[in-house]
Amino acid sequence: MSKSSSHAEAPTVIDETDLSRAWAKIFLRILDGRGTEVSPLVVSLSGFDQDGRVAEVPDMRDALDQALGKNGKISIESVAQTIFPERLWRIARRDRARLFALYKGVFPRYVAMNRRANGRGLYFERLMMFGPNTPCEGNQLEWILSQYASRSGVRDTMFQAAIFDPARDHIKNARVVFPCLQHVSFVPTNEGLVTNAFYATQYVFDKAYGNYLGLAQLGAFMAHEMRLPLARLNVTVGVAKLDGISKTDATLQPLISAARALVTPPAAPVVRHVAAAATTGAML
Repeated sequence: MSKSSSHAEAPTVIDETDLSRAWAKIFLRILDGRGTEVSPLVVSLSGFDQDGRVAEVPDMRDALDQALGKNGKISIESVAQTIFPERLWRIARRDRARLFALYKGVFPRYVAMNRRANGRGLYFERLMMFGPNTPCEGNQLEWILSQYASRSGVRDTMFQAAIFDPARDHIKNARVVFPCLQHVSFVPTNEGLVTNAFYATQYVFDKAYGNYLGLAQLGAFMAHEMRLPLARLNVTVGVAKLDGISKTDATLQPLISAARALVTPPAAPVVRHVAAAATTGAML
């Protein structure tokens, strides 16, 4: 039996209104802690604007993208596109039927572009083309949206979609890069739509920022179609890992500086009160 490097610890909870700050906190928590992982991790994001966009700090995102590029990793946007194809949504002019049709047309091209990474599928593909013997020809998102619009009082358990498929994903490979995201659910509330996601494992440096961005965009799409604001995104991660790069790698230094500058508040200025000198006699 192999020995695990994980520990049975209390959850690390990151509750933020800014994606860049949330990711920086996770990154520094691992960097400054023992080992190379946090287990378990709960990330909760709120503060979305009226279009469902999450707040970000451009300098922080740019620093991470530069570090990813230096290490031969794909960009934040490319990771996010695996969960929700934001570009196609814009091309479709927010017509979901057209979005689904466009995605079906380009999906084979996505696989061909990087067969090693995408050969087993992509997250949005699993959400809308899960497989036979499922409602709406495997389009779980269309099923959820159609049921939500069909009548009031639909049970919340209907608004969930699977990505992990035991028939395809219970394999003996030592390392599998897909799927790490297992499941998503959508909960309409009085404040708006809450999106929930679960990862068995997550790669903090390689993928986490793009994962959260893609999930936020997916939530915004579902909220738009449900005619609700996007209220919150909750992500539960069984094991969040700083994998594939050393904490001491020189290429991380600008990223570390950017993360610390964002998370650590500047020191309060020292205020010195200087007593005014007493004056005597007549003023000249």
